[in-house]
Amino acid sequence: MKFFIQLCLYWLVPLAIAAESRDTLQKILSYPFPNELTAARSADRIAWVFYQSGVRNVWVAEGPEFRARRLTSYATDDGQEFTSLSLDADGRYVVYVRGGEHGSNWDRSVAVNPAADPDGGKVEIWSVPFAGGEPKRLAEGDYPAISPTGDLVAFERERTVWIVPIDGSQPARRLFAVRGENGSPVWSPDGRKLAFVSARGDHSFIGVYDREHNHIHWIAPSTGFDSSPRWSPDGRQIAFIRRPGSSRLADPLLIPRPAPWSIWTADVETGQARLLWKSGAQLRDSFPAAIHGVANLHWAAGGRIVFLSYHSGWPSLYSIPQEGGQLLALTTGAFMVEHVRLSPDGRFILAAANTGSNSMDIDRRHILRVPVDRGMPEVLTPGTGLEWSPVVTGGGAIAFLGATARRPPLPMLWQDKGPPRTLAEEALPADFPIHRLVEPKQVIFRAPDGVSVHAQLFENVGGPGKKPAVVYIHGGPMRQMLLGWHYSDYYARAYALNQYLAGRGYVVLSVNYRLGIGYGYEFQHPPDGGARGASEYQDIKAAAEYLRSLPQVDAKRLGVWGGSYGGYLTAMALARNSDLFAAGVDIHGVHDRANDLARHLLEPAYEKPPDLDQALRIAWESSPVASIASWKSPVLLIHGDDDRNVRFSQTVDLVQRLSRAGVSFEELVIPDDTHHFLRHANWMRVAAATAAFLDRHLQPQKKN
Repeated sequence: MKFFIQLCLYWLVPLAIAAESRDTLQKILSYPFPNELTAARSADRIAWVFYQSGVRNVWVAEGPEFRARRLTSYATDDGQEFTSLSLDADGRYVVYVRGGEHGSNWDRSVAVNPAADPDGGKVEIWSVPFAGGEPKRLAEGDYPAISPTGDLVAFERERTVWIVPIDGSQPARRLFAVRGENGSPVWSPDGRKLAFVSARGDHSFIGVYDREHNHIHWIAPSTGFDSSPRWSPDGRQIAFIRRPGSSRLADPLLIPRPAPWSIWTADVETGQARLLWKSGAQLRDSFPAAIHGVANLHWAAGGRIVFLSYHSGWPSLYSIPQEGGQLLALTTGAFMVEHVRLSPDGRFILAAANTGSNSMDIDRRHILRVPVDRGMPEVLTPGTGLEWSPVVTGGGAIAFLGATARRPPLPMLWQDKGPPRTLAEEALPADFPIHRLVEPKQVIFRAPDGVSVHAQLFENVGGPGKKPAVVYIHGGPMRQMLLGWHYSDYYARAYALNQYLAGRGYVVLSVNYRLGIGYGYEFQHPPDGGARGASEYQDIKAAAEYLRSLPQVDAKRLGVWGGSYGGYLTAMALARNSDLFAAGVDIHGVHDRANDLARHLLEPAYEKPPDLDQALRIAWESSPVASIASWKSPVLLIHGDDDRNVRFSQTVDLVQRLSRAGVSFEELVIPDDTHHFLRHANWMRVAAATAAFLDRHLQPQKKN
């Protein structure tokens, strides 16, 4: 009998530990995540989307109290994301898009169906009164723009621009039918005209549609790519970005070249344009394609045009008189700006920046305010928190999203006096384990070639004996992990999982490898990075060596995990250095860079790049599949088969290669979900499978 009781306890204790572990993971991933924060131009009203355990809803708040309340009542984890959230100028209506996959590289406006709904999914535009009521479906479509008069919504559908009343009182109608992919509608200040972009394959035009006269005219058409139309406050002119059209020039592939761009202004009536500013000839002068908001072009007050450029070596803000003249640097110094917003009166810019009074602020974000006519930036939210996505209400209040190392993101408000206050704190579950989370420490180490690499170390201090350790690798690669909760929902979940692993006894090192943002142009654009040599892998190997040097780490129990580009580098780590990494989890990674390169370059053409063969060889050598012979450590492969960022075939191919090489692998395939796992249930599966796999191989005593 005693033996039977001992046997029962032997089986029940691991099961109890497993249940407690799953419960803790569920609690850590139960945090609400706000995004899409927006404000009314002429009223003290704000709106945002809350993602709460897979259920997405619109929330609002109104001054002077700004008491948060839920506006919509969706109740299922169906994977239908909310995007393009906006308020009309007076804040009477909230407009949003439900459906699609807008973080993808292709098919953004194509419906998703990760919940396997027999009726399928749709991409639809909805509106709901700010005061409350049932949301009304306006139309199938995407990328809505509310008119300045607040009564109409322009949007994209079927390769052109449509229009619909904001209250849904009449059906949507097509405005015009012209060649090209026509979209990005921008209303004139009086609401009588719409500027739009007409993409024509190897070039694009800016068009202006006159609603009163049912007429389209083109703004200075050329062979270039024209984009980002911005109206002057009086509606008489338009500023826009121009880049060279595409060509079949067979330039070398391994030699980086500048991507030139320029800013033009045009008279709306005549369509005649003139050059206002153009980029230089250095690599850092290139179009800032990898920055949030890219050029961040704005036509501001006082006849000044504001934009972002990397030409100082850091993504900084500049302004220039609309007539041309001397360029004025609005931000200077070794920091970046993103999430750039122009105030309703056009007099100042708000942005998120990795700067402040503390040297560790380079690994944070704070709200920056700067006038458009002088270089006097001011950090509004100093301290150890993280803040981003600022907006200004019509009443002058500044709302933004903010978090700390322990508290997940929530909306916050700054009203010129006193510290910011947090909104909607009631949305955080009462049992969220905020006090059990750790504060990650800033770590800086050097790669073998001397590059300084920033990272965040997660660890519960103490514990018996040597600990297992894990290197986490973010995706992108143009991302930066931070000393706290991240502003991206994808990376907030990665942050939560790293916290969970730290709570499980791991030492976790989250690495900001080269190619990422936050540390200047040269760090983000190494000449031998990616498919040109994968120099960034040095940073991952150096991270492993750093962890192995810590006295509390068991060097034989070192794992690695990451998603997307992080999945690629995870596979690289296992393929090249199974001697360092005992196991890994590769989530939707790229594994064959040569095949990826060939897909885009090997089109029928007489002229070939002079270094094509060499470039393909280096791309192959920069791929995990090139080192299969030395891959010995087990791996878990996770991929959704509706991935629109990394083709599912990358994982299908890797499985065949690992099978032939006799490498131990497991796979978790998520049918019909995308790169970002739009269903919370699928994120739970991914996180639980990742933790369980690492436990089995790095902590054999843990049975779950």
